[in-house]
Amino acid sequence: MNTNTLSASGLEAIPRSRVYTKVVEQLQVYINNKLKPGDMLPSERELVRRFGVSRSSIRDAIRSLEVVGLLEPRQGIGTVVRDPSADAVVNPVASALLQKRRVIDELLDVRMIIEPALARRAALHASAAQIAEMQAILSQQEEKVLRGELATEEDSAFHYTIALAADNSVMLKLTNVLMDLLREARERSLQVGGRQEKSLAAHRRILSALKQGDAAAAEAAMRRHLMEIEKIVLQKF
Repeated sequence: MNTNTLSASGLEAIPRSRVYTKVVEQLQVYINNKLKPGDMLPSERELVRRFGVSRSSIRDAIRSLEVVGLLEPRQGIGTVVRDPSADAVVNPVASALLQKRRVIDELLDVRMIIEPALARRAALHASAAQIAEMQAILSQQEEKVLRGELATEEDSAFHYTIALAADNSVMLKLTNVLMDLLREARERSLQVGGRQEKSLAAHRRILSALKQGDAAAAEAAMRRHLMEIEKIVLQKF
C-alpha cells in the first residue's frame, strides 16, 4: 500500500495529549473507510511517519484494535483486517460496563468507610444552626418527593451538611469529590420506584440521632442508609 492512499485517507499528525486515544480513533476510521477484511495494515514505520507519534503508541493502538477484533496479527505476514463480528462489538462494550460497575462499587466502598464515621463525629460536633439547616433541607426534600420530582440536590446537601458538621476540612473535601463522582449513579438510583421515599426516611433517622447527640445511633443509621443505596445503585449498572 503506497503513501498516497494513506494521505488520501485524511490521517494527520497528532498532538502529544490524548495520543493513544486519537491513534485508535483515526485507525478505526481508516480501516472502516479504506480497507476491507483481509487487507494488510500499513507497516508500523509508515504509521509512525504518518501520525507523527512514537512506535510504542502505534503498537498500543494496534493491540487495542486486535483485542476488540478489528485487526489480526499473522505470523510472517503482518497485521490484517478481520471480518466484523458480533464479538467485535459486544466484547468491548461488555468490558466497559464491567469496568464502570467496578469503579462505582469501589467508590461506594470508600463512601461506606467515610460517611458513617462522619455521622458519628457530626453527632458530637453539630451546631444548632447546622441541625436546623439539615431539617430545612429535609423539608425541601419532602416537598419534592411529594411532587414526584427528583431531590438530587437536597440529597447531596444533606450529606454535605453532615460532613460540614463533622468539623474536618479534609473529610469535607473527600465527601464533595465522592458525591461528584457518584452523581450519575445517584440520579439513576433515585428514579427507582420507592427509592426517594426510602432515602427521605433514612435521612430522618440520621437526623434524629444527630439531634440527640447519639454518635453510635448516627453511625448505624448512616451505615444502614448506605447499604440500602448500594443495593439499588449496583442493580442499575
